[in-house]
Amino acid sequence: MSWKDDAALLLLRLGAGGLMVPHGWGKLERLRTGLAEGEVKFYDWMGLGEEVSLGLAVFGELVAPVFIVVGLWTRWMSVPAAITMAVAAFGAHAGDPISDKEHALLFLVPFAVLALMGGGRYSLGYRIRRPK
Repeated sequence: MSWKDDAALLLLRLGAGGLMVPHGWGKLERLRTGLAEGEVKFYDWMGLGEEVSLGLAVFGELVAPVFIVVGLWTRWMSVPAAITMAVAAFGAHAGDPISDKEHALLFLVPFAVLALMGGGRYSLGYRIRRPK
């Protein structure tokens, strides 16, 4: 890959991952307060329960994107991030118009690309693995 390809992957990681972190942080706060108050209201994915579903969303929207931003295990972390966006678009917003799904879909695409391409040369994972 050329330096341009690696720079594009860096930009994709910083953009998609960095913009997703605030969404995950908000969900983490929602989970924390919901558990403290004894009631969590969230989309129940596959009958796992609202708390578990929200916890998975926190992982896909906060934890995984932080790893993506720094470029550590980018391919692996992009998978739960992409799945979370697919669940949001086609599960939680299944009956909604496309305008309500597009936000999740616009995040799904770069996470899918990163799952296929990896973090590139300008990532922590590359620095750890690179030959000396």
